[in-house]
Amino acid sequence: MIIEKMKKLDWRKYAPLLWMLIFPVLGLMYAWTNTTENREVYQLVTAVDESIPFIKAFALPYSIWIFYIYVCVVYFFKKDVNVYYRALMTYAVSAMICYLIYSVFQTHVPRPVVTGNDPISELMRYIYNRDQPFNCFPSIHCFSSYMVMRMIWTSSFRNKWNVTLITGMSSLIIMSTLFVKQHVILDALAGIFLVEVVTASMILIERRLKLARKPQKSSIGA
Repeated sequence: MIIEKMKKLDWRKYAPLLWMLIFPVLGLMYAWTNTTENREVYQLVTAVDESIPFIKAFALPYSIWIFYIYVCVVYFFKKDVNVYYRALMTYAVSAMICYLIYSVFQTHVPRPVVTGNDPISELMRYIYNRDQPFNCFPSIHCFSSYMVMRMIWTSSFRNKWNVTLITGMSSLIIMSTLFVKQHVILDALAGIFLVEVVTASMILIERRLKLARKPQKSSIGA
């Protein structure tokens, strides 16, 4: 029964999901920039950051970040393919800008010593070992979490449930970057600002393209 249903399914309509392969490609580029070789490293830690406690429990929302982004993007695809494409474009452009900044302005966030042998402590150590304490400003975790939050706010399919869920989860991930000491406040703010700039630029480009097409249509009609 299940096999018969799969055979009848029109897989071509899911072809646009292949564009999500941009995520692993961008991930490889991230790894290339995650180094401090022959570069000066800066710190953007403020007094407010120093007052924020280290809370290992926030390793949980921090660690599921990329899977959460995937789920949101697929959800956008199901609801409105235009929102899906806009999300992919915003993510790709924002990530490329981040990599450019990392290559010329590398920052570092001091990390605390993780104690304990409980599962949360082990997860925290895994996060620290997997990701070097660089590539911090702007924060990719923060910009992407804010991006999907902003996308749902402005979508035609928003409702109190998806807005609450995505806003809540995105906010939790953004906060987690501060509580697990992977980022500082300026990293988070820069990520949010980056999304606003990229979004505004894309809207401006779309409007200009529409205006550029209007004279062509009128001349063809004449």
